[in-house]
Amino acid sequence: MILYRIDATDTRAHLFRITLTVAAPAVEQRLSLPVWIPGSYLVREFARHLSTLSVRQGGRDLPLRQLDKASWSAHTDGRSELTVSYSVYAFDTSVRAAFLDAQRGFFNGTGLLLKVHGAEDQVHRVELSAMPDGWRVATAMAPLDVDADGRGTYQAANYDELVDHPVELGQFWRGTFTARGIPHAFVVAGALPDFDGERLLADSARICEAQIAFWHGPADTATPPFDRYLFLLNAVEEGHGGLEHRASTALIAPRRDLPRRDATKADSPADKIEASDGYVNLLGLISHEYFHAWNVKRLMPRNFERYDYAHENYTDLLWFFEGFTSYYDDLFLLRSGLIDDSRYLKLLARTISNVAATPGRRVQSVADASFDAWVKYYRNDENTPNATISYYAKGALVALAFDLTLRGGGHGSGSLDAVLRRLWSTSGGGPIDERDIAGALEAVGGRSFAGELAAWVHGTDELPLRPLLESAAVEWQAVPPTVAQRLGVRASESALTGVKVTHVLRGGAAEAAGLAAGDELLAVGDWRIRRLEEAQRVLTEVETPVLVARDQRILSIRLALPSGAGDGAGAVALKPAAKPAAPALALYKAWLAG
Repeated sequence: MILYRIDATDTRAHLFRITLTVAAPAVEQRLSLPVWIPGSYLVREFARHLSTLSVRQGGRDLPLRQLDKASWSAHTDGRSELTVSYSVYAFDTSVRAAFLDAQRGFFNGTGLLLKVHGAEDQVHRVELSAMPDGWRVATAMAPLDVDADGRGTYQAANYDELVDHPVELGQFWRGTFTARGIPHAFVVAGALPDFDGERLLADSARICEAQIAFWHGPADTATPPFDRYLFLLNAVEEGHGGLEHRASTALIAPRRDLPRRDATKADSPADKIEASDGYVNLLGLISHEYFHAWNVKRLMPRNFERYDYAHENYTDLLWFFEGFTSYYDDLFLLRSGLIDDSRYLKLLARTISNVAATPGRRVQSVADASFDAWVKYYRNDENTPNATISYYAKGALVALAFDLTLRGGGHGSGSLDAVLRRLWSTSGGGPIDERDIAGALEAVGGRSFAGELAAWVHGTDELPLRPLLESAAVEWQAVPPTVAQRLGVRASESALTGVKVTHVLRGGAAEAAGLAAGDELLAVGDWRIRRLEEAQRVLTEVETPVLVARDQRILSIRLALPSGAGDGAGAVALKPAAKPAAPALALYKAWLAG
């Protein structure tokens, strides 16, 4: 048995102090801290925050030998109890690491809990008692001996399970609901006093019920692959994201996006439709991470069945596990009655527009983007839009293309819904690979989809979204391009700081003129500009002098404003067709209703 005692009282120094007890150590006992956390594909070097590591056995200190950047070895007697003590600095507010201050504590086991090599499959326990007065504990880990505030000892069957349960500490808001007979809890830290927790619970319950029914059908006897579920939400001034776990998720969102008690309290779907864009984004995040409890935590790449925490774990399937999840997250807001058709199509149009405005879609396939996540997705720079594509966003559009193709194939019952449910049943809710995905597509669609997989997943050609959507009674409208789209730039701007170029897109007018990321646009012709849209008044299709500041120098370049957008067709608007044919209308209704 492996026991960790975690002391969270040193809040001013932001230090968790951990005592690890190994009941029966190996003669050469190796210890290591993961370098990454599953679900976030970047080597994060958590060991950089570890210090004061020491080992004792039989009342005496043992020498400790460091083997590499994140692992150590101690020579023991191989019999008596081994005690390991160390500290971890925790001041990362993201969902991926650890945080501790006077108001709140949070940690993922990958950043805090050393792995005892050779004992990974033993029972692991965590004691959470030493913390400031008034603090409580929230985690989906199985409680062994805890009080009403959650303080006490928790237990996991092995190390993989141990580090798959994030922990929230502090004086948080907590609410509960039941979905398909399964207890769910929502913990929120940092919310404003007007936070409407009851609405958040009610809306989350609708999402959860809809997703459980999606995977397991309407029968009351079918249950999800967990016996409890916990949402951990950290409300902050700025920030948005989530990280999935087997029976919980860690979320971060702007506190202004939380529902407020002074907003509408009616329960009808029509009132839910009036929710703010920020709250809809939060609900989409909740939907996304909950869907992951099936798609990536159980259905997963075969080589993820046992994680290697010391190295990158490569897969070219994130277009499926993240992209298809991104397709369903907003779709379930519609199917659970939290938004209407128009709102959903607006969200879908935003994804289409964002992908169309990314030149990297012509450079990198979503399969390659998946494999390269370790060096590209989480390391954005000024060239990212030109060199790579998001496996989240384009992966969602690949899912849309498969769904509408299956539904329009003349077989009646074909859908991406059926494909995912078939993958779940045939794999037993376990690891899969692309051959399994191809097999499920063929079984549901009645033909091979090898051509589509080659073109849409492993290729860089445009997806046939417009004809597919129009066949499903959706009207496609091109939106006039903005000045930024016509120039091929992305920029930050304000009345105080002016216009600063952040990205120069490949093949655009700005690149041809010699603009570079970091340039500050000062004037166009004889006119000072502080907003990019102001440039439209003085730029023409004929080259115009533009004054820029670059590395403390003032430069003049000549820039023309093309009549159309650069790479891509600019933004797109989608809306239900006014007078669709009966087959198209039937497809539309079946697609959105599920």
